[in-house]
Amino acid sequence: MQEYMNTKGRIFDIQKFSVHDGPGVRTIVFLKGCVLRCRWCCNPESQNYKIEQMETAGKLKTVGRDVTVKEVMDEVAKDRVYYEISGGGLTLSGGECLCQPEFSAALLRAAHYYGFSTAIESTACAPLETIRLLLPHLDCYLMDIKHINGAKHREFTGKDNALILENAKALAKEARHLIIRVPVIPTFNDTEEEIGAIAKFVSDIMPGGEINLLPYHRLGLDKYKGLGREYTLTDITPPEDEKMQRLLKVAESYGLKAKIGG
Repeated sequence: MQEYMNTKGRIFDIQKFSVHDGPGVRTIVFLKGCVLRCRWCCNPESQNYKIEQMETAGKLKTVGRDVTVKEVMDEVAKDRVYYEISGGGLTLSGGECLCQPEFSAALLRAAHYYGFSTAIESTACAPLETIRLLLPHLDCYLMDIKHINGAKHREFTGKDNALILENAKALAKEARHLIIRVPVIPTFNDTEEEIGAIAKFVSDIMPGGEINLLPYHRLGLDKYKGLGREYTLTDITPPEDEKMQRLLKVAESYGLKAKIGG
């Protein structure tokens, strides 16, 4: 057995048959830990690396478990036939997989060993040297860019975006396939000017590149209650379809391959 199959990491879920997180039918492995604290995060149980207790349907649920790469791949490989038919494979999400770079790189390497395509959903909020550990084994980088304004990014996520934007410039050159994803959040970045600023940035570093606009939703609201945490965006609602279409046209006006959804 390959030695990297024994690499250990911490996950909190494995989700099968996804069609929105990379090409084809995919299995998503959700890793624990994140450096951001986005107010709208739909997986608040992913933010802390520690193993937690979360109340779900009136019962306490343990969130987080330590596993080896082999244990994960044994589960992922069960759906090999679907990957072969659709061109799908493994996607790492979270949380932020860059918080566990050795484990993430080993998972991606193992997926390639099995013949599966690989993708990550990531903010790229880590040193570029850390990201480069994953790139040799990565087919598709689904990268969040949430805002161009650093102060507003810090207000809503807890961190400035300078490192993220600098990494995006490097990844536009180094990643095999880079797709920019923008969560569209009312009161944060849902104006035509704000989406236009992101689209211009993407066009400048990756002319004709891909950008996905992801409408805000409230699917994670109950998780905050289960963790005993406050959800601070209770007063906002998902953007209407008409508004998303207008924002889509703004992104397209910069020559990007734009779509709504992942």
